[in-house]
Amino acid sequence: MPIRPTLAVLPFINLDGSPDQDYFADGVVNDIITALTRFRSFAAVARHSSSAYKGSFPDVRLVAKELGVSYLLQGTVRRSGNRLRIAAQLVDGDSGIHLWAQSFDGEIGDLFDFQDRITESVATLVEPHIQTAEIERSRRERSGSIAAYDVYLRALAKISTETEFDNAEAYALLLKGLEAEPDNALLLSHAAWALEHRHTMGWPPLGEDDVGECAALARRGLEHAAGDAIVMAHCGVALLQTAKEYDWAMAVLQSAAEANPNNLMVVVRAGLAHLHCGSLEEALAHFQRANRLSPGDRGAHFSLCGIADVHLIRGDYDEATSWAARALASNPNFDPTLWVLIAANAHLGCMEEAHRYLRALKRLTPAVTIVRIKAGQPAKDPTRIAALLEGLRRAGVEEG
Repeated sequence: MPIRPTLAVLPFINLDGSPDQDYFADGVVNDIITALTRFRSFAAVARHSSSAYKGSFPDVRLVAKELGVSYLLQGTVRRSGNRLRIAAQLVDGDSGIHLWAQSFDGEIGDLFDFQDRITESVATLVEPHIQTAEIERSRRERSGSIAAYDVYLRALAKISTETEFDNAEAYALLLKGLEAEPDNALLLSHAAWALEHRHTMGWPPLGEDDVGECAALARRGLEHAAGDAIVMAHCGVALLQTAKEYDWAMAVLQSAAEANPNNLMVVVRAGLAHLHCGSLEEALAHFQRANRLSPGDRGAHFSLCGIADVHLIRGDYDEATSWAARALASNPNFDPTLWVLIAANAHLGCMEEAHRYLRALKRLTPAVTIVRIKAGQPAKDPTRIAALLEGLRRAGVEEG
């Protein structure tokens, strides 16, 4: 397995055969490649490597072998009057199976806006599909190796389930990987994420000082981040939630969002920084952007719950329950979604609903208490969690 999966963007096919549309197709490809190169979880090869395939419909498996890449992004351009349609598809280079496909429609009159929209959407959507495919590939091809990238993928799959047991297994995997590569920023940041998440959820600790260890992992991760936005994002939230290094965390998370504005996790975590320590308007803008970019992504519950949390803080309890219900549909295992549903319904006087969600929360986290939840939340501005904690108390969550 390569250290990182690789991707080539093939020249988009001009279906109309009109030479005056070639520049647009070429420009779209250039911008997509530029956007994709900002991701560190895979490598996008330079355009000149794939330019030889322009104007053809090659066998993708042969092309992947010739270019030495794992994935190919193909596309077509069609013009009808003032309308343009561009279709893009992500293909597994080994099997030729289509992993994702989507069409983008727009007006010819505003090419740059149209081009930006396509680039933003493709860059945002491609990474999760590659990541999912790589997780599955890791499961199929694993031969007992603890190579850093394989450890990362296996741990990521477990962290993403949002369950206490899988989180502990993910952390154990990451520690094993760090024994071999103690300065691996990806492993350090995800180990920090695993501990931060346990602390934030109020789950039982894994060691004598999870908070101190989480902060240490985050600091080491940042030392070796080398501008990797996802590393900065996970380490920044660890500093925010556990070490309470508010100003430093805010700066790290803003830098991460600037480094890669197309990564949903990065955008959501920048929103989280504003939710607790900055502007609620900025927090909402980040969460809405993440939700707009990829509403069906497996991590959609983060942005949906973030939006719900902003409304809860503002006292818009009906809106909070509406958005939190959508977050729950996206992932029923995310404790903060249930916190918001319990608190918002309690504020609305809908105690039957609040108690129903409280029962669901206790099935996930039997030992949940106000003290544990509060300990895992930033306290730079205590008013930001006041409505949440008061609502949980009204619903009957034990104090400590």
